[in-house]
Amino acid sequence: MYGNKGVGASAVVLGAALLMTGCSSSDDKGSGDAGAGITQQPKGADPFWVNPDGTAARQVVALEEDGKKSEADHIRRIAEQPVAEWISPENPEEQARGFTEGAEAADRTALLVLYNIPHRDCDQYSRGGAADGDAYRDFVDGVAKGIGDRAATVILEPDAVLHLVDGCTPDEFHEERYDLLKGAIAQLKGLKNTKVYLDAGNAGWGEPDQIHEPLKRAGIDQADGFSVNVSNYYSTDDSIAYGKRLSARIGDKHFVIDTSRNGNGPYTDGNPDERWCNPPGRALGETPTTKTADPLVDAYLWVKRPGESDGECKGGPKAGDWWPQYALKLAQG
Repeated sequence: MYGNKGVGASAVVLGAALLMTGCSSSDDKGSGDAGAGITQQPKGADPFWVNPDGTAARQVVALEEDGKKSEADHIRRIAEQPVAEWISPENPEEQARGFTEGAEAADRTALLVLYNIPHRDCDQYSRGGAADGDAYRDFVDGVAKGIGDRAATVILEPDAVLHLVDGCTPDEFHEERYDLLKGAIAQLKGLKNTKVYLDAGNAGWGEPDQIHEPLKRAGIDQADGFSVNVSNYYSTDDSIAYGKRLSARIGDKHFVIDTSRNGNGPYTDGNPDERWCNPPGRALGETPTTKTADPLVDAYLWVKRPGESDGECKGGPKAGDWWPQYALKLAQG
């Protein structure tokens, strides 16, 4: 039912150096230090930063060194597109600074995801999050300090509002979560060049009538809009239809769509409760762009990083870990 999230990424900046500390993202050192020759996409259609030294780029190098040119060419389809950087709880200020500095150096906008709300993901593969409300506020404060005046687009807390609606998050945590989300939006929107999109589920979980009031309680009025289909597989057409119905209930807010893995649409076989988790036969979707099919859709984005596992299902590693075989199948799909 849900798309599990990328929680394995982290990167820390020490002075001017950008050092890898996680398993699913790395940092910009200027012009593709991974050796894969990764460059930025044309800014007019795709203003977001391509990390030239990300995990996919490193995979390209490894495959080329092994003489696997065809596989390297497929993985390059992922490496050459901007994908979101998921900020981990360790050193969030340094991570946000590193990613936004890398983007600024390339004259692009950093795409960041905050996914650290307390009691995150209920008891599913990406469970966890900040220890309490104060820890979460410190986390957001660190991210905001790291971003500063540099350009950033933030996807805020995938599934956090959805899990308030579907009964997944216990009632005693609801008021605090609304307060934390509203506070995060206010703080991030107080920055000079930061846009914020609060996550609003996907086309397959329910109806907009179920979530529009919770989104308002969480501060959607102060955000730039909302995100749909994060880490999921619903088609772009279905996501646009869902987003437009929801937008009409919350003041015609704009939205963004995660198209990273929706090229073949949702998986319809197997256990309905885990169709979202590493489904076979999926494919990359539309490449990231601000040139979309509807004026309410601000961008197609790759929020979930293609090639990272949804969780320990169907033979996959833990959520957020790079899974080379799955990445190759997505790129070949």
